[in-house]
Amino acid sequence: MIVPEVIAGHRLFDLARRDADIAFRIVPFTEPDIVHRKLTTLAYGLYAALRAPAPHPVGEGLGLILMNVAQAHYPDVQWLQQRYPLARTVFTSSSRTVQAQMCAKGLGVAVLPRVLGDSVSGLRRLDEDEPPPGRDIWMGYHQDMRQMDRLRALADLASSMIGAG
Repeated sequence: MIVPEVIAGHRLFDLARRDADIAFRIVPFTEPDIVHRKLTTLAYGLYAALRAPAPHPVGEGLGLILMNVAQAHYPDVQWLQQRYPLARTVFTSSSRTVQAQMCAKGLGVAVLPRVLGDSVSGLRRLDEDEPPPGRDIWMGYHQDMRQMDRLRALADLASSMIGAG
């Protein structure tokens, strides 16, 4: 029997050292001996509170809800800062769920995975000519585990649930 344990975070587990049996992440695996594949590309959108006014074209007076400083290099963070150069950061969090809640309270705009943003009441996705960049979701496991039926079954299930196959 497989009992999944989900450990959310920004640390990249070392599959060669068996830190985890299988890993899902937003950066490709580069380590040797790791079997990996891209599952899907996660679409992102720009969100504001339902009753918030439309943002000024360059972000004058606009608040930005961003990832923490450690994740400031993320493409969506850079996209948002470039899109609204006169806006100011009003809140940061490494949790997209927390960002969504602050956005729904009217604190500012946030770039969120559409699967999250579209499901949070109190948010509306802003129409953008150029949407924020998406993120690829990768799955990997050590090649020595390739013959384990349970791991293969979990990988196949994850691929069918998350990815394009």
